Amino acid sequence: MLPASARLTGSDNFRLVTRKGRRAGRPRLVVHAITAEEVARLGVPAPGSTRVGFVVGKVVGNSVVRHRVTRRLRHLLRDRLGTVRPGCTLVVRALPPAAEAASAELGNDLDSALRTLRLAGTDSGGAS
Repeated sequence: MLPASARLTGSDNFRLVTRKGRRAGRPRLVVHAITAEEVARLGVPAPGSTRVGFVVGKVVGNSVVRHRVTRRLRHLLRDRLGTVRPGCTLVVRALPPAAEAASAELGNDLDSALRTLRLAGTDSGGAS
């Protein structure tokens, strides 16, 4: 379970990240991200810690499938929170192939997206 301080809530926050942030698409998910510096430039108070929100729509599957995908993504992100640059806000949107993907595949997509966005703290900043 993600700590309460790491949960992104409110449609305004989701909208800000998806519209003003950067994104990295992968076969099973899309990661939208905005850094604290980018938020401050927009004149919005920046969060102190990394926050994460999930979007798993009906196109992914029925309620049982959507909740399973959300739980798996939440678990994967919880383990990676310490590696994401502090103050970043992420929105992870699941795509239909996420329903059939193994957790390892979702983890690989997530790691790849974080590297592309250059948000991972251990990333050396290679070309994307």
